[in-house]
Amino acid sequence: MLRVHFTAHDLARVRVAPGPDYLWEISNSIQTLQRQDGVREFGEWRRWARPRLPDSCRLLAPLLPPRGDSPDFLTPTHGDRATLQAAVDTLVRTPRPRLHADLARVAAARRLPGWTRTLAGGDADTLRELGRAVRAYHGEALAPFWRRIHAHVDADRAVRLRSLLDGGTEGLLEGLGPRFRWRPPVLEADYPVDHQLHLEGRGLVLQPSFFCWPTPITLADGGLPPVLVYPIGHAADWTRAARHAPPDDGPLGPLLGHTRAAVLRATRTGASTVELARLLAVTHPAVSQHVKVLRAAGLVTTVRRAGRSLHVATAEGRALLRGGGHGPL
Repeated sequence: MLRVHFTAHDLARVRVAPGPDYLWEISNSIQTLQRQDGVREFGEWRRWARPRLPDSCRLLAPLLPPRGDSPDFLTPTHGDRATLQAAVDTLVRTPRPRLHADLARVAAARRLPGWTRTLAGGDADTLRELGRAVRAYHGEALAPFWRRIHAHVDADRAVRLRSLLDGGTEGLLEGLGPRFRWRPPVLEADYPVDHQLHLEGRGLVLQPSFFCWPTPITLADGGLPPVLVYPIGHAADWTRAARHAPPDDGPLGPLLGHTRAAVLRATRTGASTVELARLLAVTHPAVSQHVKVLRAAGLVTTVRRAGRSLHVATAEGRALLRGGGHGPL
């Protein structure tokens, strides 16, 4: 069981990360790749990814087993994380004391390969080799799906925004899913070991993750900036994702056009132009044109805040989606 202890100050400092984190998705997916459960969610991706992995990725699996402790430095809480290269650069610059402490903690629980002793000593060549392995893994196993991964995380963020608007921070925490229980002032979550995280006024970053499975994850060192990585719900059509094929829009496709129907469906929980373009693999101008038509028909409304436009399906739009066979909204 994981127990996250909040103060009143912490409740005012909860935020949801702005998108998928490269290093968390890499770490979580390597662990998920080695598991046998989650076949519906990840079985097809595992069969596709395993034969594609380069030999350099052999360095990663011992550090990121399917169960058990992993080094915190593989998912740093500082530095530039805006691009994969920036994230890898932050990883490669991990200070020697952090390397040593993390690897000593993990080695106390399980046997590590001999080369990790060189890594723990801060050897620059070993760190660079680890960075190359991370980049190679992402390029082969995740890059073909990164647009879809990002879109699913964007959709989850929109759901969290609704929870926050409807119920405040406590509503956000209550709505994280069945593996979480908000018992003020403690957030409990299913976890493989007993772990207490005392925020002590530092706040909490909620990091949605496509590959986090099956329970949430946090850093082992409670002294680091607090982050809680949680699984998001997603469909598992990996073949379609790799082709960037349009989704099945049922009877609405012939009525509105497949792309326009997909735009309407994606606005059920709210989405920006950038998010819609990423999800549907179309240009920003094309999204804007589709939204313009849907807005003129009264199916979508657009709210502008701080230079950002959020497109949200209206009651009429949601009713049309229900009638088109898209289930309860």
